[in-house]
Order: sequence, then C-alpha cells, then structure tokens
Amino acid sequence: MSNRWIAGLMSGTSLDGIDVALLKTDGERVLAAGPRFTFDYDDAFRARLRALLGGEAPEEQVRQVEAELTDRHAEAVRRLLRLAKLTSDDLELVGFHGQTILHAPHQRLTWQIGDGARLAAALGLPVVNDFRSADVAAGGQGAPLVPVFHRALAAGLPKPLAVLNIGGVANVTFIGEDETLVACDTGPGNALLDDWIL
Repeated sequence: MSNRWIAGLMSGTSLDGIDVALLKTDGERVLAAGPRFTFDYDDAFRARLRALLGGEAPEEQVRQVEAELTDRHAEAVRRLLRLAKLTSDDLELVGFHGQTILHAPHQRLTWQIGDGARLAAALGLPVVNDFRSADVAAGGQGAPLVPVFHRALAAGLPKPLAVLNIGGVANVTFIGEDETLVACDTGPGNALLDDWIL
C-alpha cells in the first residue's frame, strides 16, 4: 500500500449522521490524520433508517433506503475532499461501514445496509465494505478493524495498555507487551443517551 489517504465512513448506532475522516497509512501505522466531519442526517431520513432496525422491513423499503444511504455517503466523501483540498486521485480507497440494521453476534447474525459497488461507481474509487459479516460468522462480535486500529494508534506507547472505545456500544482492546490483541464489547455505550435525546 502506498502512503496515500484513506477515507473512512461510519454511520453508527445513534443514527445522527455519517462520520467521515481521512487517514494516511502505510497499511500498519497511522502516518497522519486529516480533516473529518459529520454529515448530519435530517429527521425524515433518520426516521426511514430507524424503521429498518430489527431487519424486518419489506425488501423494497430496505433497497430504497440503502440506495439513499449510499448516495449520502458518496456526497460525504466529496465534501470531505473539498474541505481537504484533495481530489479522488489522492485517495487509495474508501472504507464503508454502512448502517447496521440488525446485529445479533450471539446468533452469528449481522446485517449492514450500504451498497459498496454503488459507492465505488459514484466515486470512481475502490471501496472496502461489509467488515462485520465474516467476523461474526467466525464467532467474533463484529468489530474486526477496531483492535488493529487501536494498535496502530498506540504504536510507540508503553505496553501493555488498554483502549476503551465508547460508541453506541462500547468495546475495549487490550494490547500486550508483545502486541498481542484481545478485544470485546463491554455493553451499552452512548446508545441509551442517544435514544433518550432523540
């Protein structure tokens, strides 16, 4: 991997919008952090997303919201590039989480909507997506990149150490002296607060 920018996209449990950020990496280390911002969802779109939670909405409804979600992610990347005064030629690839509408890792089941091929076509860039499915199918909890990212951020810090990530659901990564990783969910993070406010 060349030392070019990667755009990361996350639409989380709070349903408040798309977090979009730039990182420069060599594939193992974080070399630089670029601009980032949140592309807010309007109330009407948030309601359409919320109606899909649980994974029981009609297929056509899921398909329509997924297309709109994907198009909003494309616009978020375009805005970020303008903010950073970069073009798509400066990006190596885009990491696209999508929106989780069903997550039951104890049943080895997870579902994120978001059309990676549609996003790649809209941006003219390689898109990496569907991060969770293989991890959950193998018995994981669906956050396979988080521990690796934590280790990259902690490069050069004394070990052992632990990193707590508080999103909608919180998780912890333990990094051993030999760089061994142990990670798991710890329970609700800010999801309850998000539900109370929204």
